[in-house]
Amino acid sequence: MQSDIPTKDISLTFMKGMTVLRAFDEEHSQLTLADIARLTGIERAAVRRLVLTLVHLGYVRKDENRYSLTPRVLVLGSGFLRGNHFGRQVQPLMELCAQELGYSVGLAMRDGNSAVYVAQSAQRNTRYTFGFTVGSRLPVLSTAIGRMLLAWGNEEWAREMIETAPLERFTSETLTDRTRIAEAVQATRNSGVSVVAGEFETGAVGISVPVGAMGSAEAALGFSEPTSEIPTGEYARLTEILLRYAAEIANALR
Repeated sequence: MQSDIPTKDISLTFMKGMTVLRAFDEEHSQLTLADIARLTGIERAAVRRLVLTLVHLGYVRKDENRYSLTPRVLVLGSGFLRGNHFGRQVQPLMELCAQELGYSVGLAMRDGNSAVYVAQSAQRNTRYTFGFTVGSRLPVLSTAIGRMLLAWGNEEWAREMIETAPLERFTSETLTDRTRIAEAVQATRNSGVSVVAGEFETGAVGISVPVGAMGSAEAALGFSEPTSEIPTGEYARLTEILLRYAAEIANALR
């Protein structure tokens, strides 16, 4: 969905600076100026000025000819987390949910064509981890938590994502037909729970439920585990636990 703010009121330089910050991710933690120019599509001279400004502000560090993010970037998201009571209200509920489930859980919200983890439990006895952390981005079309956001979130955004979001085959089971994806999203909308097996990670199943009312859910709560760990007969019990905590988290986010 596009913003309705007039282009004349937007700082293009600031937009480019944010684009540079987003170039750093799990696969690109240390980048040269040439790397950043290639990843962002911004010309090299502008990239140099933007990166040096970010170094001056403390968001990026330089090591010889390579650049990487500093912990200061976390401050950019801390206002959102504090303002929505994640530390005092949401995180304790995430931990209780994980304890009852026996699995680590994550809370995700939509951002463009991705689902972004905004909270995660930190259980020491978690039996398996897929390496997801706060800030991890997941495709909305191929994951349980993404399809839950599509099914119960903003309908206009969901329709746009189903029609235009990039199609990527992660496994042999990944749905890449948009009609079938739309049908899967509709089934999720009807059932109130999203179960996606083997489409994003081979041999893994994700289960997710909405946080909020249909048509306006801003978040989804869920977990992913090896399919061998979770008998299908357990799905209903695990879903009931997720739904109970999702309702409490929705209240905390209001």
